[in-house]
Amino acid sequence: MADKLHFSLVSPARELMSGDVDMVVVPGTEGDFGVLAQHAPVIATLRPGFLTVHNGSEAPQKIFVYKGFAEVTPTSLSVLTEEAIPAEDLKANGELEKRLKDAQEDFSIAKTPEERHAAEEEIGHMQAIKAALAEV
Repeated sequence: MADKLHFSLVSPARELMSGDVDMVVVPGTEGDFGVLAQHAPVIATLRPGFLTVHNGSEAPQKIFVYKGFAEVTPTSLSVLTEEAIPAEDLKANGELEKRLKDAQEDFSIAKTPEERHAAEEEIGHMQAIKAALAEV
């Protein structure tokens, strides 16, 4: 049996996932990277994107993560993120469209350059997720 990696996904509100898995593909700011057992230690920042959990013959589980960081040791991967939403939830309840609409409204009522910049960043993230979700 191949070595397993202990994976933990945590948001400020709660631990979302914890268990042994075969591999996790993480959306890092420097590019996506795969983590298996015996990976070299590393700490990386996350970009908004889909984290993919591979476990045996099960279908890979895709989870949207919004910013944060990942800590890798030879036996574990801990991902701390501001928010995590399973891909099927984004598709099912229209969460993505709602967030995109909210960001567009925020942009239209922004009064300062900082507010406009934050809204533009959110719009860009939601559009990138929408494009990535089309491939899921």
